[in-house]
Amino acid sequence: MKNAEKSTDIYSGEGVEASEAEKSGAPCDSSGRLAPDPCLFNTPEAEAIKDEICAVGRKLWLRQFVDGNGGNISYRIGPNEVLCTPTMVSKYDLTPEALCMVDLEGRQIAGAMERTSEIFLHLEIYKSVPEAKSVLHCHPPHATAYAITGKVPPNMIIPEFEIFVGKVAIAPYKTPGTAEFAETVIPFVKQHNTVLLANHGTVCWADTVTHAEWYAEVLETYCWTLMLASQLGAPISYIPEPQGSDLMAIKKRIGLPDVRFDASGIKERQSTDLEMQGAIAPTLTPAEGGSGKSADAIAEVDVELIVRSVTEAVMKAIRAK
Repeated sequence: MKNAEKSTDIYSGEGVEASEAEKSGAPCDSSGRLAPDPCLFNTPEAEAIKDEICAVGRKLWLRQFVDGNGGNISYRIGPNEVLCTPTMVSKYDLTPEALCMVDLEGRQIAGAMERTSEIFLHLEIYKSVPEAKSVLHCHPPHATAYAITGKVPPNMIIPEFEIFVGKVAIAPYKTPGTAEFAETVIPFVKQHNTVLLANHGTVCWADTVTHAEWYAEVLETYCWTLMLASQLGAPISYIPEPQGSDLMAIKKRIGLPDVRFDASGIKERQSTDLEMQGAIAPTLTPAEGGSGKSADAIAEVDVELIVRSVTEAVMKAIRAK
């Protein structure tokens, strides 16, 4: 019997039997991918995913993870087709009719409204991670607080965070919406399902839209909890290493990524103000024209100003008597 023709599955990279369309010489785009099919936009599967995207958009707004028209959501519905949110629409106000569809190069192929300008961030993740089916970008305040200080949260404190998110990477700042911005996540997304975007927000990928939103929730709640704990004046306790290994085993069993599965990785230190150097969390340089002062130096100046103001007010009151 003659061997079946084989092609490479764009999701898994595995050799699979070629489709009838491929065998018959179906048209491809300039990148060599099968030409996108606009008809996917109105299928029952697409309609269900559109409803899910709108529901998740409202959750993001209600949890204050987005404001104004901020944030964007996408779902890879086909080999060269991605559903996404439009530009300039509040995530609370999303409707299925407002959504768009693009190909993997960002060209819009369906939808009445213009697609989000940050779609290229999503597309770089889909190209880098075959198992990614949904990407979600938002601006949760406590997680973004870490992003604007160039820090990532420490690990082995809360079990759920270790299993669903784990080690968080931080990508360097580039202007949102540009190709440079989209490419900043490429070194991280294969081993991290959640990445902080310096001076911007967060991006998560998952197998469903809902799960991507879960990861954003888990990250935000974790960062918020750490900030609350830091105000109590007591040391933060860590999960002991044997129990930490149990959590990593659970995570590996359910198939979630983690850079710590790489045996060549170094064991990173744990601290309540963990600052990861190098690729995981580059030390941010001051923006051009900035003061160049560290956060500690700025805080010290602020304290001095407060003390001086209070002293002057007290002295003025004494003199007035």
